[in-house]
Amino acid sequence: MFDQEKLICYCNNLNMKEVADIIKKTSPETVDDLIDQVDYPVGDKCESCHENGYENDGYSLAMVLSLVKQKRL
Repeated sequence: MFDQEKLICYCNNLNMKEVADIIKKTSPETVDDLIDQVDYPVGDKCESCHENGYENDGYSLAMVLSLVKQKRL
């Protein structure tokens, strides 16, 4: 289905599975909530992972957040 080893946040070297785990631990409602939380650095540097993905392929924090909310990850 989804390549859970694909890097999502390049600056913090986090793949899809790691970002999903952080989302499950912190329960953010929005991408901004995820970025602003201080316990786990996610998307806090280059910002390309927020909406369009680092490679403009749609693999982004927004996508992972949506998949976790839908319980697909």
